[in-house]
Amino acid sequence: MRDGSPKTPIWKAIADALRSDLAEGRYCAGDKLPTEAALAERFGVNRHTVRHGVSVLVEEGLIRTRRGAGAFVATTPTDYPIGKRVRFHENLAAAGRRPQKRPLLLEERTATAAEAKVLGLLQGDLVCAYSGISLADGQPIAIFESLFPLDRLPGITSALRGAQGVTEALSSIGVSDYSRASTRLTAVRATATQALHLQISEGDPLLRSSGINVDETVQPVEYGRTWFAGDRVTLTLGGELDAKP
Repeated sequence: MRDGSPKTPIWKAIADALRSDLAEGRYCAGDKLPTEAALAERFGVNRHTVRHGVSVLVEEGLIRTRRGAGAFVATTPTDYPIGKRVRFHENLAAAGRRPQKRPLLLEERTATAAEAKVLGLLQGDLVCAYSGISLADGQPIAIFESLFPLDRLPGITSALRGAQGVTEALSSIGVSDYSRASTRLTAVRATATQALHLQISEGDPLLRSSGINVDETVQPVEYGRTWFAGDRVTLTLGGELDAKP
């Protein structure tokens, strides 16, 4: 005799299995799931059935897909305060995340006309250019690029090379405190190279922050630009951000 009880659709069983994997910690926030081909082999079905099951978790907000990159376990966006004192390591630590920076470039070069104007320099003056990737719990969340005037900050290049971050580097050469004089936020799309560094797709949304930091004498000590992955960071503004870390 045949069992007349209704059977669970295969796509639903796949969704349930993947949901259990997430609950048991088999995949953590930010992890990439196996490819459709690998999941199809695991469950003994075709890719269309796998895609149907994964789409259920996407609708539930448990998984996010990126065109050309695959499916990833959704992460909770990191709150990142923007105020008079912006400190990368302190901001992430306060959000319960592990901060890390991966340098890409550290060099001394001549400032462009636009850079000199922003930093209050003469065209042709030297700056230290520092760029890299900011990570939270090992996941890239932003690309940063900072410029420092060498005439005001002798030794900054060596200090950055040996420090964990900008605050520590500036402190080591005598800049005990600095604050944000201005900030500008703009929505942009990721270029191919930015997408590669951030492990996202080209054209994905980014939040670009441009800011000038000044020392206690109100002299510019840093001009920085940061491109945040739009789905991984929530920029917050508020009076409490002016509190000194």
